[in-house]
Amino acid sequence: MTPAAPAAPPVDLADISGNPIAESLRLLNRVATLCWVELRKIRHDRTELYTRAIQPALWLLIYGEVFTRVHAIPTPPGISYLAYLSPGIMAQSALFISIFYGIQIIWERDAVLTKLMVTPTPRSALITGKAFASGVRSVIQGVVVLIIATLLGVSFTDNPLKLIGALIILAVGSAFFSCLSMSLAGVVVARDRLMGIGQAITMPLFFSSSALYPTKIMPGWLQVISRINPLSYEVEALRGLLIGTETTLWLDVVVLVGATVVAITCAALLLPRLANR
Repeated sequence: MTPAAPAAPPVDLADISGNPIAESLRLLNRVATLCWVELRKIRHDRTELYTRAIQPALWLLIYGEVFTRVHAIPTPPGISYLAYLSPGIMAQSALFISIFYGIQIIWERDAVLTKLMVTPTPRSALITGKAFASGVRSVIQGVVVLIIATLLGVSFTDNPLKLIGALIILAVGSAFFSCLSMSLAGVVVARDRLMGIGQAITMPLFFSSSALYPTKIMPGWLQVISRINPLSYEVEALRGLLIGTETTLWLDVVVLVGATVVAITCAALLLPRLANR
């Protein structure tokens, strides 16, 4: 009889799972895959992109043109109100896209989410993939707003790095608000309740930011709210990059990135509660 082959040495899982570079690449790959799945929905049905372009166009065509003529809202020297408003409408469009993203994850609970939760994919990757898919949708919407504003006579920066930076800021801001929505979904678990909460917080977030008017003309109590509103930092960063207004860009970036990391963490922690319902 031939001697039995020696048993293979046991595989040390630490050699595989303990490699931080491999783990990071695997996580990024899963995030990119989930983001791509979300974006394929846009390829198959572009109706949402067209319909969502209507509201920002109305804000610019009506609200922007009227208040540019009456000079009711002070703006920095040499900047028209329409130019001042345009970055705010970009941020508003991103907010309206992302704040109801939690409803989508509730819809997917039975068909998709429960199955994904039993895979090795980290919960943070699920949330991050959806968050940055929301960000890409907002970037597309932001480009539409830029084109409309340009046709109306607004002059933006021609520096490609600043333009790219503005779109990145828009994507990060959208990622934050989509994670906020998914966190709320994990708390309320019901579509109807989340829809009501989303409608209740969207306009206060918008009107308490600096999207429509400078913070300095707000009442004191509203200025306090504006300073803790992430949308204000997003708008100020967009204005600084696109039309050259004064802003502390590093602070805007730090606040947005920090808020997004916290929101991703909260949404990932609340995800099992949603999946188990």
